[in-house]
Amino acid sequence: MKNPRILIVRPDRIGDVVLSTHLPREIRRKYPDSYISVLLREYTKDIYSGNPKVNSIITIDNKSWITLAKEIRKQKFDIAITLIPTEKLNWILFLAGIKNRIGVGHKFYQFVTNSKSVFRRKYKPLRHEADYCADHLKKLGIEVENLDSEIYLNDDEINKKNDFKSSVCPAGEKLIGINSTSGNSAPNMPADEYKKLTEKLLTVKDLRVAITDLDPPEVLRNIPGIVYPNIDKKLSEAIVNFAALDWLISSSTGPMHIAAALKIPTISLFCPLPASSPGLWSPKGNSSLIILPAENYCQNSCPGDPKLCSFEGSGGIDAEIVFRNVKEKLNFQ
Repeated sequence: MKNPRILIVRPDRIGDVVLSTHLPREIRRKYPDSYISVLLREYTKDIYSGNPKVNSIITIDNKSWITLAKEIRKQKFDIAITLIPTEKLNWILFLAGIKNRIGVGHKFYQFVTNSKSVFRRKYKPLRHEADYCADHLKKLGIEVENLDSEIYLNDDEINKKNDFKSSVCPAGEKLIGINSTSGNSAPNMPADEYKKLTEKLLTVKDLRVAITDLDPPEVLRNIPGIVYPNIDKKLSEAIVNFAALDWLISSSTGPMHIAAALKIPTISLFCPLPASSPGLWSPKGNSSLIILPAENYCQNSCPGDPKLCSFEGSGGIDAEIVFRNVKEKLNFQ
């Protein structure tokens, strides 16, 4: 296969998309002159914007099957890598004339369209999602060497990042971000605990605090001394502001993965249960500190659904525990 034209399909949430960003780099390592495109939702396309290893971005939003299939067909792809296949995507790629289509599993619709499958019969719950994404490249004879996520800033964005950091930290203070929301994607502390954590961090000398949520909870708004850089911002603007941080504190959520891809150190609240564990969803490519509840917390206090867990109660995670970990990790006085 010489200079293949490859479409990576990932119309998912922010964290999932970030954890696919190693694929273009690994493809180009073996096929430096390949043509690589990604199929995404409109709101996540800025994760790949500026990526020098990607030739084009196609968005899936508000397009009929036929319209999208025609748009994809124009680029004459040889291969489609579908990281989370659906029947709709399968038929769109079939109608687009892509002969080699690679996805997970072997549904009937994959069988009748002759799609190649990456099987997970020996699924390991604590194997990382980025590693599972890399399995698709093995079908192309590509052995993945590096699972690190990556997001690129252009020169203008780097200047904006530096200007923002200088305006917030004019005396060279450190800037720590708190992203308090998770879109119900993972266990998380209540907003009140994040407010307590914010108040503790405000007492640290030579430290500025930013609430990085696009829509912070009411209890975290209008706190004196706090910076709110991302309210009502586009994802491209928020990415620039995340790049200005020295650290980010959050649960296991999209902003954590964005920070990791920008090589910003993260301090992350995680649940040890397999579906939400750091073994599956930890940040890739940065320095990270994972905070877990006590060993028996999940057995004694878990509500049954990790997405409903607020880490409350004995053995859980609260503002004091996070602050203690932060002080130890970052050598705060």
